[in-house]
Amino acid sequence: MNLKKHIWEGWLVEDFINELELPIKLSIHRITTKKELKEFCKDNQPYYKKHIPDVVNYFANKYKLK
Repeated sequence: MNLKKHIWEGWLVEDFINELELPIKLSIHRITTKKELKEFCKDNQPYYKKHIPDVVNYFANKYKLK
């Protein structure tokens, strides 16, 4: 995973992860699959409303979601 990969207007994978860290931590009890996580990330990440595979994979691995 490339945390320094540019996604959108100066935003890196790492920036999106940092922005989503707390919302996901607070909502993880409601997220049971990687598909739900993907939708949560798209809906809650700032500015960019497309699926970012590296972001989803980071949190899926962290919380052991399949």
